[in-house]
Amino acid sequence: MTSLSNTSLEDRAASAVSDVAPDDSPDRLIDARYRHVLAAAPRWNAVIASLLAHRSVRGYAKAELPAGTLETLIAAAQSAPTSSNLQVWSVVAVADPARKARLSQLAGNQKHIVDAPLFLVWLADLSRLSRLGAARGAPTEGLDYFEMFLTAALDAALAAQNALVAAESLGLGTVYIGGIRNKPQDVAAELGLPTNVFPVFGLCVGVPDAAIITGVKPRLRQDVVLHRETYDPQATAGAAVGEYDSAIQDFQREQGIAQVPWSKQALNRVAGASALSGRDRLIDALKALGFKLR
Repeated sequence: MTSLSNTSLEDRAASAVSDVAPDDSPDRLIDARYRHVLAAAPRWNAVIASLLAHRSVRGYAKAELPAGTLETLIAAAQSAPTSSNLQVWSVVAVADPARKARLSQLAGNQKHIVDAPLFLVWLADLSRLSRLGAARGAPTEGLDYFEMFLTAALDAALAAQNALVAAESLGLGTVYIGGIRNKPQDVAAELGLPTNVFPVFGLCVGVPDAAIITGVKPRLRQDVVLHRETYDPQATAGAAVGEYDSAIQDFQREQGIAQVPWSKQALNRVAGASALSGRDRLIDALKALGFKLR
């Protein structure tokens, strides 16, 4: 596996993007994200451009990350908001090929976990405050409530998204791995997690493979997700979902993958417990990992 300097990394990543890049025009980036123009012209800068150019990357070059990359991503993650400054999250950085292979199997045999030079497992971590309380003889009963687990999961998500944005700003590719929740107890055993720690999701990080072209996936129209003042349940009525189904199928055709309408794919995913890939048992797994969830 070769090592890349920061300069060559940026050059390699620039050659790996497909039809749009963070330095592209607002019109092209908006069109790629929505497949139509917005009602009002967006305000624009390099950060917004980078956010709109996001795409999931599942193909990685055989290249090591430059020294300091991990530490930079964690600094960005720790700069995210955290509820009451509790900082109830942690992350395990996995680079060992054998461990990545075992985690890949637990997450549904996702090969990109193995191929990425760095795999980050983001954790909802209440154990740190529990240990601190025990060491100082202070009560920590509040950790037993569902609110604290939710806080920890949200903290982990905010931190991870900061790390993702930082990685993409460095020319790296990423993809989240929700499959890490398929078998959370096995993942916990693999990573040596203490009680009151839950693996929320994973994040692959690496140099995009220039031979694998990845486009920007369209999203629902803004008027479907944006409610002004009060919630409008009619936002999904009319032609909005049908238009999005067409946009997604256009994207799928461009990417050379099976064309499935978003509405069908989404409803299949929530049809029943069997569609959740083992995640229908998360409450039991959380309790087994020490969470009281009152």
